[in-house]
Amino acid sequence: MSAPRAARCLCSAPTIPPKRLPLRRQFSSTPSQSTVRRRVKYPSVKASDMGLTNPSNGTRPSPEQLYKPYTEEELAALSKKYSPSQLAAIRAGEEAISASDLAVQATFRSDPFAFNYLDDFSTHRPVIDKPVRAPQSNFDPNSRVKTEREIAGDLAAWVQDLPEEPDRVEWMKFSDNTRVTVGKEEAELNPHSSLAPELPIMKDPNLRYPKPGDNEEDDPRIQKLIQSTGLSMLAIRQLKTKSLVNHRVVNQTRMGKIQSIYYLTIAGNGSGLLGIGEGKATEPENARKQAYMAAIRNMQPIRRYEERTIYGEVEGKVGAVEVKLMARSPGFGVRCQQYIFEMCRCAGITDLAARVTRSRNPMNVVKATYAALQSQRLPDDIARARGKKLVDVRKVYYGGLHC
Repeated sequence: MSAPRAARCLCSAPTIPPKRLPLRRQFSSTPSQSTVRRRVKYPSVKASDMGLTNPSNGTRPSPEQLYKPYTEEELAALSKKYSPSQLAAIRAGEEAISASDLAVQATFRSDPFAFNYLDDFSTHRPVIDKPVRAPQSNFDPNSRVKTEREIAGDLAAWVQDLPEEPDRVEWMKFSDNTRVTVGKEEAELNPHSSLAPELPIMKDPNLRYPKPGDNEEDDPRIQKLIQSTGLSMLAIRQLKTKSLVNHRVVNQTRMGKIQSIYYLTIAGNGSGLLGIGEGKATEPENARKQAYMAAIRNMQPIRRYEERTIYGEVEGKVGAVEVKLMARSPGFGVRCQQYIFEMCRCAGITDLAARVTRSRNPMNVVKATYAALQSQRLPDDIARARGKKLVDVRKVYYGGLHC
């Protein structure tokens, strides 16, 4: 049985339990959401109270302050330079333009939609702006190039009309004004095209955006390289270079292991010069720079037959690597290892076959190929050593030469 409840008076008001605040969640840094509205710590400030909505209180001066009427002294100075009619035209033009428009348009914009750069919108920049194309009416479907007889007729007519003592100016006028097509003149001088203008290509390696501290000519090592090789800075930049081998080496000493980075680089001009260089340093950039400069300093001429291949077959051996290079006919290409291919590209050899036997160590492959290219013997030297006379049969047969 349930326990008897206490008697409650019917006239008494019901008791309301006290409101419980939400408890803070355990193991959480997020405070509980209170139902009580927070008071603003600082009162809000309106733009009208600060005077921002009133244009007269801004920083920009009024048009009356910017464009004041001419004084007597200014009018006297202008009358010395301009005539009365010109001065009247100036006054009429200034009165026709509103001073408020000049105050807004002739100053820098400060609104959020203003450009973040300065540009002259009165000039047309063909690369950035919309291209200005010739009208479609300039197209002539019947236009054609003049024949040799028509060009000869124009030249004959110009010769007949020459003065007694012609000079170079007459020829310059003729070459500039003579047309090479028949049809509409606008189709040749200003043809219609739907193609956009080409972007400018900076082919000169000197034309680049310099960075602070990126001037190579100030490097003393570059200056020493220029003095030792006799090449200019432009010629050095135009050389073809390639880092073929790079790995980490360790030198064991009594103080411990000393780690270094090794680089093997080749350099050439693509027209018969080739050199290899080695560099070793604790920093990769220093090792690469050493090998790069050593390769340029060690460049030697490589003999090429018809400026495309080598003379006959040559062999080279370094360590356990044996390389055999063989000349090939035009159009054969360079069919060999990637290391020999890069060396042929830097030397300007386009037709070659190579075979590497025994070991294929990358460093010794490069050195053996370089030794084989330098060991070529010219046919003239062989004929001179044998006491014979050398004749190029192809030149005699195709060129009509007689010995």
